[in-house]
Amino acid sequence: MSNTEALKAANFIETIIKQDLADGRIDKVVTRFPPEPNGYLHVGHAKSICLNFGLADSFGGECHLRFDDTNPSKEEQEYVDAIKEDVNWLGYQWSGEVRYASDYFEQFHLWALELINAGRAYVCELSAEQASEYRGWATKPGKDSPYRARPVEENLARFEQMRAGELDEGACVLRAKIDMASPNMNLRDPILYRIRKQTHHQTGDKWCIYPSYDFSHGQEDAIEGVTHSVCTLEFADHRPLYEWFLEALSVPSTPRQYEFGRLNINYTVTSKRKLKQLVDENKVTGWDDPRMPTISGMRRRGYSARALRNFCQSLAVAKTDGIVDMAQLEFFIRDELNKTAPRAMAVLKPLKVVITNYPEDKLEQLSVPAHPELDLGERVLPFTRELYIDQDDFKQEYSKKFKKKFSPGKRIRLRNAYVIEADDYLKNEQGEVVQVNARLIENTLGENPPDGVNPKGVVHWVSASHGKQATIRVYDRLFIDEAPARGDGDFMQHLNPESCTVLDNCWIEPGLAASAAETRYQFEREGYFVADRYDYSPDKPVFNMTIGLRDNWSN
Repeated sequence: MSNTEALKAANFIETIIKQDLADGRIDKVVTRFPPEPNGYLHVGHAKSICLNFGLADSFGGECHLRFDDTNPSKEEQEYVDAIKEDVNWLGYQWSGEVRYASDYFEQFHLWALELINAGRAYVCELSAEQASEYRGWATKPGKDSPYRARPVEENLARFEQMRAGELDEGACVLRAKIDMASPNMNLRDPILYRIRKQTHHQTGDKWCIYPSYDFSHGQEDAIEGVTHSVCTLEFADHRPLYEWFLEALSVPSTPRQYEFGRLNINYTVTSKRKLKQLVDENKVTGWDDPRMPTISGMRRRGYSARALRNFCQSLAVAKTDGIVDMAQLEFFIRDELNKTAPRAMAVLKPLKVVITNYPEDKLEQLSVPAHPELDLGERVLPFTRELYIDQDDFKQEYSKKFKKKFSPGKRIRLRNAYVIEADDYLKNEQGEVVQVNARLIENTLGENPPDGVNPKGVVHWVSASHGKQATIRVYDRLFIDEAPARGDGDFMQHLNPESCTVLDNCWIEPGLAASAAETRYQFEREGYFVADRYDYSPDKPVFNMTIGLRDNWSN
């Protein structure tokens, strides 16, 4: 990333960093992006990636990629690999090697012993239900665990039993000794370690106790020399605990935590739990389903990394949460693709047209620009007697409402080709029009008809004999409600039943069959499409609809 792509929107953290540098509190900016590898990254993470890497880039610092892998029961190597790929695809490179919380498990263990020896941590054997009762409520103080006064030696011995695997999961936890009456629930003797007898994707079976996120987070930052630990607003109430650990332990540096509003977009959900539910219940084809708001899903749908970065960088970095209209994201997608995507023609609902006065064995190769404004070269369109146009471009009877449609006795221009006039049509047994017979008007290649009877509209087309058959997946928004996760209702009830339509009998320009996976096009008059990342092959082309040419959801 270059400095020319620095953050553009209002950003209070930039102001803080500038002051820190001016005051000499820091001499180098170090940020981090710390995902938990328990799912794929979504659009909200994209904002955090752009913020953390963008801040480091803007100030000539460094940004670490660190996995907070403290819960092996929900983590998988698949998620680790997908997250690394997503960060790279967005255009960022982390400083040094990939880091993991598990890299510091030995040090965390030593710090836990330090807290026990200082009388600031104890092993608690309350059941989960009892611990919840003792914790109290937001308006009611908690009460001390009966194990809170355990002697240091007994806590050390019990913690060693936890470490050695001699106790069952849930038998006990290690807790910090802070304040059970604190109005901040996070300070009511939070859990430092739990017993989890599960294989870890990085450390194998070396450990059977794992630190909590709250215990590991600040200490990881301190070990790595992070200067500005940027989190979303839900961690604001955790900041006093973050600072308590840094004060209580002999850490090598003192990072500071700052919170900003998370990215919420209407007509979608960005909860990993809910996204995983969509995957587990087969409501989508996977984490990278093009309808999903995951980075990998948006990539497979044909969003470009630049467009996604431009969107994220357009958002204010503020101290309040807000909801962004999906149309704002879609604006950046269309804007980028309009400028960069080559043009092509594809007929999604084919209707055969036979040009009766055109020789059966004649073939014209029409050379046209790949883009109307950019120098992307030429593409060749085979023009033949039999063509396909879209079913919606033909009407059996002319009407002023559809005056730009093809109909008997009326003319239409074939995009980049000739003007033709419909004579008659054929129907099948179901009464559906299956063929239109037409005449080519001579001397109309790039010219208006000599007789002065001009066509009313322009349609796209593909040669029936030289075009290639393709599968095209037409996507729409996954949810029909603008706030599918509001309240206590079931967000699944708001799924859009027409969010994916698979069209198997589409016809494309022959040159598209040689497309590389992830190549994006504007299919003229249809929208923007991308060659599928996984399923595309020259023999069986598969395109995903990225977005329409205009917003169909506007009121």
